Amino acid sequence: VAEQALAEIFEGKKVEVKRDRKASTTGNLYVEFESRGKPSGIETTEADYYCFVVEETFILLDTNNLRNLVASLKGTPSEKRGGDNNTSRGVIISLAELILHTYND
Repeated sequence: VAEQALAEIFEGKKVEVKRDRKASTTGNLYVEFESRGKPSGIETTEADYYCFVVEETFILLDTNNLRNLVASLKGTPSEKRGGDNNTSRGVIISLAELILHTYND
């Protein structure tokens, strides 16, 4: 049953893949939503799913669920500047929070 569910996820769907090289040491992911004053990242993706790669672990999330989580963190201490010359804005999400949020949705 699980194999069939995974096959259905990928059939005809778009997946955005992001590798976070620091997540394995920090325990956090950075999800960008703006760059140089314009929407970007999670705000503009056309992907059905987001996949974060942390070392050899793949975390697959429904894009709309991730957008909702990011929206709930904007304007909180989780919102940070980042990217080249700090021209991007995004939120820091702990791996544990990300997995628990996804599981509870």
